Amino acid sequence: MVRSRIAPTPSGYLHFGNAAGFVLTWLWVRRQKGSLRLRIDDQDTTRSRPEYIQDIFKTLDWLGLTWDEGPQTPDAYTQQYAQLHHAHRYNILLNQLIATGKVFACACPRSEIAGQYSGACSALHLPLNTPQTALRINTPPGCVVTVHDVQQGNVPVNMYDEMRHFTIRRRDGIAAYQLSSLADDLAYQINLIVRGADLLHSTAAQLYLAQLTGHNAFAQCRFYHHPLIFDAQGHKLSKSAGSASLKAWREGGNKPADFYLKLSKLWGWKENVTSAAEMLEVAAGELHLPDGAILLQ
Repeated sequence: MVRSRIAPTPSGYLHFGNAAGFVLTWLWVRRQKGSLRLRIDDQDTTRSRPEYIQDIFKTLDWLGLTWDEGPQTPDAYTQQYAQLHHAHRYNILLNQLIATGKVFACACPRSEIAGQYSGACSALHLPLNTPQTALRINTPPGCVVTVHDVQQGNVPVNMYDEMRHFTIRRRDGIAAYQLSSLADDLAYQINLIVRGADLLHSTAAQLYLAQLTGHNAFAQCRFYHHPLIFDAQGHKLSKSAGSASLKAWREGGNKPADFYLKLSKLWGWKENVTSAAEMLEVAAGELHLPDGAILLQ
């Protein structure tokens, strides 16, 4: 059975692009009569706020999207499903990575790292329990991970160039995104991951961690990296900037039908649909999306 997830981050109000990705995941799962989980990636505790959590549930309800697993209310999320409840899961995977001998401690403050990290700390051999250090995974020159995307085919990613020595545990001791995302997908037996095209390198990073620790099931996932939606000036939509937020849409009097009409046009569909149910009916066959970036007009 297909098992997938919607995994928003509560770092701002959800925007049009976020919603489009949720709809696409929902369509894919519902077409195949699979199971869909809501997973809120809240490891970035410095940016997570209660109003952003509320916005996730309001937006999904406004869009008419349902899910089968995970929290059904903000209170349930806080009490049972927040990632802080799963620290043991992340520590198990972290210890498996440490056992490979490829983890090193990094004392470099983020403010001192401009662009691609050099990996200077890997030669210092700092104890992994050194206070106020991040833990990074070694990605040596020539380290290439191939991501199989259902639309693009095999995409080789040079980890040394694109994700050099990426962080797996932050300086504050909290699991970094690449580790926590992989651990959760393994725990929930996810086998379909729908992401934006900008997260292809993250997929490669998580595949690398899975390969190192022998979690072969993750490599069997189906990955689809969908085209991104940009604003009319060609800028990537951002929650932190409030770009095209669905909250603003709702408060401006727009209805879900307005969203779905616009989305179907952006995706180049001939049919104009006004709800998730209508979109599912239209998408009964293959899902057809543009190959490249989409401008939000």
